[in-house]
Amino acid sequence: MDLGLKDRVAMVAAASKGLGYGVARALARDGARVALCSRNGPAAKAAADRLSVEAGVEVMGTACDVSDPAAIGAWRDAVLARWGHVDALLVNAGGPPAMLFKEMTDQHWRDAFELTLMSAVRLIRATLPHMPKGSAILTITSSSVREPVERLGLSTVMRAGVSGLVKTLADELAGDGIRVNNLMPGRFDTDRVAALDRNTAEKTGVTFEQARAQSIARIPLGRLGTIDEFGAAAAFLLSPAASYITGVSLRLDGGMMRSI
Repeated sequence: MDLGLKDRVAMVAAASKGLGYGVARALARDGARVALCSRNGPAAKAAADRLSVEAGVEVMGTACDVSDPAAIGAWRDAVLARWGHVDALLVNAGGPPAMLFKEMTDQHWRDAFELTLMSAVRLIRATLPHMPKGSAILTITSSSVREPVERLGLSTVMRAGVSGLVKTLADELAGDGIRVNNLMPGRFDTDRVAALDRNTAEKTGVTFEQARAQSIARIPLGRLGTIDEFGAAAAFLLSPAASYITGVSLRLDGGMMRSI
């Protein structure tokens, strides 16, 4: 299926590895010109070089901490200097730490607010004036927005705010021909999920392998998702092939969520 992504310009945040990298790779393989960023500049450059060789398209890697407004602006300016506009934006950031409510301080809440909610606001605000009709914005939240997960309160609360932002902007921007959607991943084979499993193991007194097996047992498909599976769904929603889809929050969780 031709998604219509050839030569379109995509900005993909937090994409040197994990889900963001899976999205960047899917977009590049479909012919998009990709600007990816990471807090780790050398990692971003290495990921960009790897994808450029693999997909045969232009890929640029930039250092950018998405909790820093100035860094977002500098990344956007670098993309505009090279390509002049943005057709697709993936809003993404690392997740807040896993802990119980009683362990959270005001600083934890402030940091989660800046990292998760305000990074989404700022990325969209910085990019929107440079997005032509037919562009698309996609955020990454979590299945915990619908079914809270133990010890992920910081993430759940802030990502619920991002979900509300998506629905608000889907209405506001429809008249401009810009679509806004959200992906809610369950458990994927990423460093973030591995860190959560290690945290669970430490807190419950079991091994990492036992903690992982217990979490996989709750997934009807019986396995973790891959970043390429996630990337394929994201590339579709960011592409002209999804031109009648906006305001949607799509679960990718292997059937883990039981609610209707």
